[in-house]
Amino acid sequence: MKKYLSIALSTTLVAFSLSATAAKPTSITFESDGKTPDGVDYASYIVKCSNGQKQPLTAWDNRKKWCVGSESLENCHKKQIKAAKKACKA
Repeated sequence: MKKYLSIALSTTLVAFSLSATAAKPTSITFESDGKTPDGVDYASYIVKCSNGQKQPLTAWDNRKKWCVGSESLENCHKKQIKAAKKACKA
């Protein structure tokens, strides 16, 4: 019984440690303002992640809607930090 408990505990600890090492946003910097061909304004940002990656974010509706990707309207969030976290997980 003690052996099974030890295996279960070690498996749980490994699962938690893997989630703790996931990439997280370290900085978000403004890159540029832009307009779509339809005349809709947006702003481009770059997210730097803890794993060294750089991912684009696009802000729409006067920075009320944050989307993962360059000039993207997919995978959007109301908060900048949520979009940045999703971008680093991608």
